[in-house]
Amino acid sequence: MKFVPVLDKGFMPLSVVLKDFKAEVAKSESKPLKICVERNDGYNFIYKIDVFTASDKQEQNYKLLERIIKSILWVVGGYKIYLDDEYLYNKIKQDYTLTGKRAFDVEFMQRVYEKPFEVILAIGEDFPVENSSCVKIGGHLDGCRIGFDAGGSDRKVSAVVNGEVVYSEEVVWFPKINSDYRYHYDGIMEAMKTAASKMPRVDAIGVSSAGVYVNNKIMVASLFLKVPQDDFDKHVKTMYIDIAKEIGAPLEVANDGDVTALAGAIDLKDNCVLGIAMGTSEAVGYINDKGLLNGWLSEVAFVPVDFNDDAMVDEWSGDYGCGVKYFSQDSVIKLAESGGYKFPEDSSPAERLKMIQKLMAEGSDLAKQIYEDIGVYLGYAIPYYAEFYKIKHLLLLGRVTSGEGGSIIVNKAMEVLKAEFPEYADINLTMPDEKNKRVGQSIAAASLPEIVK
Repeated sequence: MKFVPVLDKGFMPLSVVLKDFKAEVAKSESKPLKICVERNDGYNFIYKIDVFTASDKQEQNYKLLERIIKSILWVVGGYKIYLDDEYLYNKIKQDYTLTGKRAFDVEFMQRVYEKPFEVILAIGEDFPVENSSCVKIGGHLDGCRIGFDAGGSDRKVSAVVNGEVVYSEEVVWFPKINSDYRYHYDGIMEAMKTAASKMPRVDAIGVSSAGVYVNNKIMVASLFLKVPQDDFDKHVKTMYIDIAKEIGAPLEVANDGDVTALAGAIDLKDNCVLGIAMGTSEAVGYINDKGLLNGWLSEVAFVPVDFNDDAMVDEWSGDYGCGVKYFSQDSVIKLAESGGYKFPEDSSPAERLKMIQKLMAEGSDLAKQIYEDIGVYLGYAIPYYAEFYKIKHLLLLGRVTSGEGGSIIVNKAMEVLKAEFPEYADINLTMPDEKNKRVGQSIAAASLPEIVK
């Protein structure tokens, strides 16, 4: 490992651990192993890897494969894990129960897919065959459209007329700490009506929002974390649908990560785009080589990138080393505090990010080091993400990448790739211009619905 984050010396990149594991297995007695994660409608993802056969190496296999299984689950989504190895099956089956180590993952996936979670031993012909899917997304710019991007720290809205942005705005809000659903409803409605007032009519509404959505319904979303479950079921699940009905326009809601990737594909006029929005959390989406979605969950905020057992734990999932603590405002705050910076106790995460960005603008060495360390994180995470996504372009968006810090992240990540993973050094790691970086998702969101005439 040639690069060590100055403010996080314990960082142990999963990409390096996996590369070293593969090299060690290649020189030992080994066997092929398959992992399958199945989601809705029988669609699945199959991952193959050679592992040790020696009995004293089974725990080493498990420790790495447990991280890979966790990754696939959050990249692809699903409620069934198929394994063709009995030792691994017994361990994973124990982990993935409502009382096991991965109870959060089980509960989350059961809620999304509305099916009981299962871990299944499948040897030989019992192992599933690959069954993938593709989903069309966005790219429609005709008519008068509202594009809304619901972030955890601010909400962004754009009015788009025949592909031209005639109005856009950002408004700070605090959805994650408000338990009254009306706070969210009123804020979203205010943004929509403001955009509507800038156009002669509203033909369609597109929404980019963190979380999981099925038929425009909100299934799981951190924005509504404090809303009681009863209110969530009654008032939140159909909130975007209800608002669109009140405005009187067709609606399309998509995960903010997918809209990030869509924004990149539109801007780059190309495919195989992995979009990463570094904001309140880490939002990821992917446009495949056909210019379509894979139909995956892509909740990469919960995908581990750090193999260090002592890595920072995510408060929501209860797991360690996950991307949200490396590619979001949480990462900036974590590294700043590690470097000795003291934030005012009553300051919000968004305010703390702005403090570091102000220091960056003033030429602070600590701020520069924070962004360099995030660049190291990213340079090592990209090869791991490439285990699941074919990446030609990687587009960075979000508040964390605003200002000079974004360029530092990109340059350091490319330095890591060239030195450690030259096979990925030709990935086009890019950022949109400053204006599109901040409101690009709401503009791309506007293109989501197709206007049926």
